[in-house]
Amino acid sequence: MALFTLDALRARYAARPQSVLDVVEEVLARIEACDDPAIFISRVAPDDFRAGARDLLARAPDPASLPLWGVPYAVKDNIDVEGMATTAACPDFAYVAAKDATVVARLRAAGALLVGKTNLDQFATGLNGTRSPYGAPRCVFNADYVSGGSSSGSAVAVARGLVAFSLGTDTAGSGRVPAAFNNIVGVKPTPGLVSAAGVVPACRSLDCVNVFATNVADGVAVRRAIEGFDPEDSYTISAPARGLPPQPRVGFLAAKDREFYGDAQNETLYGQAMAQAEKLGWRLVEFDYAPFAAIAALLYEGPWLAERLAAVDSFLAQKPEAFDPTVRGLIESAKKFSAADAFRGQYRLKDLLRAADREAEKFDFMLLPTSPTIHTVAAMKADPVRLNAQFGRYTNFVNFRAMAAIAIPAGFRADGLPFGVTLIGPAQSDEALAPFAAAFHAAAGCGAGASREAVAAPAPTPVGDHIEIVVVGAHLAGEPLNWQLTQGGGWLVEATRTAPDYRLFALANTAPPKPGLIHEPGFVGPGLEVEVWSLPADSFGRFVNAIPAPLGVGKVTLASGRQVTGFLCESHALAGAREITAFGGWRAFLSAS
Repeated sequence: MALFTLDALRARYAARPQSVLDVVEEVLARIEACDDPAIFISRVAPDDFRAGARDLLARAPDPASLPLWGVPYAVKDNIDVEGMATTAACPDFAYVAAKDATVVARLRAAGALLVGKTNLDQFATGLNGTRSPYGAPRCVFNADYVSGGSSSGSAVAVARGLVAFSLGTDTAGSGRVPAAFNNIVGVKPTPGLVSAAGVVPACRSLDCVNVFATNVADGVAVRRAIEGFDPEDSYTISAPARGLPPQPRVGFLAAKDREFYGDAQNETLYGQAMAQAEKLGWRLVEFDYAPFAAIAALLYEGPWLAERLAAVDSFLAQKPEAFDPTVRGLIESAKKFSAADAFRGQYRLKDLLRAADREAEKFDFMLLPTSPTIHTVAAMKADPVRLNAQFGRYTNFVNFRAMAAIAIPAGFRADGLPFGVTLIGPAQSDEALAPFAAAFHAAAGCGAGASREAVAAPAPTPVGDHIEIVVVGAHLAGEPLNWQLTQGGGWLVEATRTAPDYRLFALANTAPPKPGLIHEPGFVGPGLEVEVWSLPADSFGRFVNAIPAPLGVGKVTLASGRQVTGFLCESHALAGAREITAFGGWRAFLSAS
């Protein structure tokens, strides 16, 4: 069964828009043939699903007019859909939503077609997928094993090819662990980047809506469609994107911190993932995981359990028998914490965050196992709390630190079960992290979903309204002023050289030291090392406005003949400057100095 991908659907629709009706029938047939009855809690009625496709054809006949035109998707059943019940996997809690959650409204506007609402660990409390009265969705590779949770049904729906993408929620790893257990991608945004208005909260201060997809580019395209400030959610943010260097320092677990709970196969695959990262040109850096582990422990061992209680306390008081026993036990355990404990927890968190920040200075992003191990459904039901906690060892800390994360497939064990890793970057690094995740997924060669189908894993296309700029000195990657590009949301487009008619000078009395690039028609030189960076239009304006004299911007001709805006120097500044053209570039000059 071929997986649905955005590129494949767009190609079909471009050739014949009416084929959206065929896709609808394919989706319905796939669901009917599926042998896992626990994936969906409720579905859009087939005739309403068909009507939605016909309405789309009528209101937007050009498939290119909307970014997710005709794309079938599912949402976790703690996310509101107008006119459908929201159960949070608790039938007695269910209510019919009066309006769409913000993310659903944005997907409708983007042209996506909702298929149904998916199963979950009740009240999004769990990482395993077995805590639901609607059944336990199973790992798509072996039905004896858990699917991962709490966004169990959403992940399985994508991995089985029933939908092109789905939405889950992620507080402690619920949008990453199921991705790992089912060989798909889980895009977890920076907290606040995507609105949670219309989502039943688990821990409201930490909750994120996440995206499951077969490849990174699709997940990013969906995230872009649903992100953005929302006045209905006071936790949404509006902040500039943060970049990452093209040759990143990647944090990996020291031997003393590698806890796989006896799972030698996953430990071996993590070692192979590190080797793959080095082949991609990433520089691996060991760091101390201890403060991150201590932060992770706070989520279920500290007063943050009280935030879960705050979400459902009145319902718990009225109908305690409606809860899954394990979920009820966890939430009721929050009653032992006082208001003073909550403040002490905040103080402890601040101390740990400071220690983690010191470790984070060593790397640009982290490469961690998504889950150290996997368990059978039977084992999980026999020991639900201890085994579930194992899954969150490398996920629970991420939202406490407001980090972006992308879970990606990373290989298969000898027993046929999948293994995944997660790239975890600083806040607002969502765009910059995506190309690295796409490159790793492509290099891993383990495809996507239940069939391990080879899926094209293109790098996400840059968002619009960006402007390229050529840099030649202190703004090169790794140089002292490169942060002005990366913190402005810039990314490296290419490393190249200028045309031969450029000269380079080391300017006098500049801090940090800077070169000056001069265009001299008729001069024949070696061509100079430069980099082309892409900046969001607003960041470009701020960046150029801050350039100090005698530097300015003009058109620079590259070796390819392409002309790009770049740094040039006023000729009067060459007094006292040393010509360094023969070195071929600023880095070569610095190395020789």
